[in-house]
Amino acid sequence: GNVSPFSLFLVSLGSFSLAEAPQAGSGSWVLYLSLLSCLCFNLPSFQTVFSMPALGECVSILAKDLGTRIYNKYTIQRKSCTISSENFEKTYDSYVKLLAKDNQVNGFLPREYWEKLRAEVGYSPSLISKQAVWPPSLLVQLGFQLIELMVQTLKLDNSLLPSLPKNSVIPVLYHVYSFRGTKQIGFIKPHSILIRILQEALETTLTFDSFILPMQCPPVPWVSSHFGAYTLSPVKLMRCPDGVFQHELLLDECPHDHLCLVLDALNFLGNCPWKVNQPVLDVIISIFNDKGDEKLDVPPPPSWEAKELAKQLAESAPMSRMALKWKMAQCRKKNRETYSLRMDMLYKLSIAKHMKDEVFWFPHNLDFRGRTYPCPPHFNHLGGDFTRGILLFAEGKPLGPKGLNWLKIHLVNLTGLRKRNSLKERLAYANQIMPDILDSADHPLTGKRWWMDTDEPWQVLACSMEIAKAVRSPDPSEYISHFPVHQDGSCNGLQHYAALGRDVLGAYSVNLAPSEVPQDVYTSVAHQVELTRKNDAENGIKIAQVLEGYVTRKVVKQTVMTVVYGVTQYGGRLQIEKQLKEIEDFPKENVWQASKYLVQRVFQSLSQMFSGSREIQNWLTESAWLISKTGQTVEWVTPLGLPIIQPYHNKKSMSQTGGPVENVPRTGTGPRKPNVRKQKNAFPPNFIHSLDSSHMMLTALHCQKAGLTFVSVHDCFWTHAATVDIMNKICRDQFVALHSEPILEDLSKFMLQKYSVQARIQELKDLLPKIPKKGKTQKPLDLY
Repeated sequence: GNVSPFSLFLVSLGSFSLAEAPQAGSGSWVLYLSLLSCLCFNLPSFQTVFSMPALGECVSILAKDLGTRIYNKYTIQRKSCTISSENFEKTYDSYVKLLAKDNQVNGFLPREYWEKLRAEVGYSPSLISKQAVWPPSLLVQLGFQLIELMVQTLKLDNSLLPSLPKNSVIPVLYHVYSFRGTKQIGFIKPHSILIRILQEALETTLTFDSFILPMQCPPVPWVSSHFGAYTLSPVKLMRCPDGVFQHELLLDECPHDHLCLVLDALNFLGNCPWKVNQPVLDVIISIFNDKGDEKLDVPPPPSWEAKELAKQLAESAPMSRMALKWKMAQCRKKNRETYSLRMDMLYKLSIAKHMKDEVFWFPHNLDFRGRTYPCPPHFNHLGGDFTRGILLFAEGKPLGPKGLNWLKIHLVNLTGLRKRNSLKERLAYANQIMPDILDSADHPLTGKRWWMDTDEPWQVLACSMEIAKAVRSPDPSEYISHFPVHQDGSCNGLQHYAALGRDVLGAYSVNLAPSEVPQDVYTSVAHQVELTRKNDAENGIKIAQVLEGYVTRKVVKQTVMTVVYGVTQYGGRLQIEKQLKEIEDFPKENVWQASKYLVQRVFQSLSQMFSGSREIQNWLTESAWLISKTGQTVEWVTPLGLPIIQPYHNKKSMSQTGGPVENVPRTGTGPRKPNVRKQKNAFPPNFIHSLDSSHMMLTALHCQKAGLTFVSVHDCFWTHAATVDIMNKICRDQFVALHSEPILEDLSKFMLQKYSVQARIQELKDLLPKIPKKGKTQKPLDLY
C-alpha cells in the first residue's frame, strides 16, 4: 500500500543505533551511553531533529540541547524504576487528599504533611536523595557525538523520493559554516526535503515535554534542596548559569532547618490552583486567527511584501535596486521578528486552549538571588498582558463588602489612567466610566471597544467582564470571584535602600510613609533637578538656560530607576541622551552637554534624598570589589537563611575536537577566578533583590497562615478582591519586621567571619566593620 514519506523517515530514524558509533578515540561519553536504554537516546534524537529550524542550528547549542534531553530522559527512567518499587504513590495520594481539605490537619504545613506521611508509609529515602549530576561539558560532548552519528547514518533514499536515481541516497543532516566576525561557527542544517516532509506531517501538532506544561495535579512539596516540584522530571531548587556548581554545594552544606522558610514559601506559591478565563481566551484566539492586531500585541501573520519587492527588484532599473534591496531586507527582518512573536503566542495560546477545562498548578523554584519563578516557562502568570488576562484562580471567594470596590480600583490601575489620584478618586472614576466597562464586557469586538485603548487591554477586558458579572448578580457581596487583584510595588529597590538607610525624605518619595495620594519618586527627582537648573540658569550657566522646559519626569525616569541596579554616571548620561534625542525641538548640538549636566544633577538630587542609601550602595560595591580582588566570590545569607553566591567568573573555553564546533565554556567543578567587575557591580542590586524576595516570602507565609490565596510576580502581589486589605496589612507589617532586623550588621559579621581571615588586603578588614550610619529615623515603623 501507499506509505507516507514521513512514515518512511521515522523508520530511518528509528533504525539509528549506537552500534554504529565509532569506538576509536571515544571518550567518557561512551561510558555514559552504556547506562542508557535505546529509549533514552532515540526519543531525544527524534525531538532534536523535529525541532530544528529550517536554517539550521549552531552545533554547540544543538549538542547542549540533545545532551540535556538525554540526561532528563535518563533521570526520569531511573526515578520511574524507584517509584514503581516504593510506596511513593500512596504517599502522594494521601498528600493530595490532605491538601483538598478545607482546614490544615493539626496545623501542618505541606512540607510537614509530606514528611509525616513518608514516615508513616515508609518509602525509601533514595527517591529524595541527590541525583547524580552530569557536568555541562559532558552533556555538550555527549550531544555532539550523537549529532555526528546522526549526520553519518541518517539518509533519504529513493524509497522516500522516487525522483532520486536508483540506489542513491542524500543525507538528512549536513554541516555548514558561518562567520561571526572572524570566528568560524559550525552549524547543522536539515535537508530542505526533510523540512518539507516534516511541515506536511506536523503542521497542526505541537509537542511539549511534560515539565514544560503546567501540572494537572498539585506539585510535590519541596522537602529538601534535592526533591520537590515534579515527581519524575529533574528540576533544581535554585537555577544558575551552566557550569556553576558553588550554589549547589552551599545548599548541600546548609542545615535543613535554615531552608525550611524558603521551602515552605515555594510550596505555598506552587500550591495555588489556576484555571483559564475562557471568554477572554476566545476573544484573543479570534483576533489571532484573523489578522492579528499589533495595538493589542497580537502579532499578525508574516507580510507578503518581501515577495512583491523581490518581483520589483527583478524588473527594476539598476539605479533603483539599492533602495529596493534595503527595503526588502528591512521587510524580511520585520517578518522574522513577527514570526518569532507569533510562534511564541501560538505556544501560549495552544497550552491555554489545551488547559481550558482543567485546573492546573505552577510549581516554583528560585534563581541564585532567591527570587521565585514558575517552572513551566511558556505559560504562567509572569507572562505579559494577554497571558495574565486569561488566568484566574481556580478557587473562588465571595467579594464581601469591599471586593467590588477593589475590582474597580484594580481596573483603573490597569488602564494607566489616574496614576497620581487617590484610591477614592480612582473608585469615583471607575463608577463614572461604568457604561464603557459594561460595553467592553458585553461587546468586546463589536462595541465601542474602550478597553483597547488602555495600557493593559487584555487584563482590562478580563476585569471588565468580572465587574459586569458582579454588578449584575443579585448581591455583589455574595458573588463568587475567581479574579486575581494585583497590588504593585513602587520602586521597591529604592524602598529597601530608604529603609536600610532610614532616609526620611527618600522614604516619603517611594511611598514608605502614609499619604492620601501615591508619591512618585521620578517626579520628585525631576522637580529637584528643575529647582537646581533654575538656580544655575540665573547664575549664567548656558546649558541650564538651554534646558528650560525640558527637565521632565520622562527624561530622568530611566536613570532614577536604574540607580538601584548600579548604573554609573556614564550609563546614566547615555540614558538621558537617548531621551533628549527623542524630543523633536531640542537642539541636537546641545544633547551631549545637556545629558552630562542632567546626569550630574540627577545623582546630586538622589544623594540628597537618599543620602544613607548612596552610602550603603557604595559600601556594598567597595566590599565586593575588595573581596573579589582576593580571588573569592561574594557570598551572603538572606534574612530567611538562604545562602547566596554570585555566579560571575572569568570564562575558560575548550575546543571540541572531532568536528566543526566553536569553543564552548569549560564547566568543570574546579576553582575559577571571579570576574571582579561583575562581582563588584552586581552585588548591590543582587543583595537588594534578595531582600525583596525575603519580604515577598514573609508576606506569602503570613498570608498562608491567614488563609489567603497569594501569588507574586516579584514585587507585585496577587490575591482575591475580598482579601486585598488583609494582604496589604500583612505586606506592610512584614516589611517593617524585615527592616527591624539588623540586616547590614548581620551582613558585616558574615563577611568578616568568611573573608577577613583569608584576606590578603588589610583594606578589606578595615572596610567591612564600617557599616554606613543610618538616618535620624532609627525604627522603620516610624516611616508608617
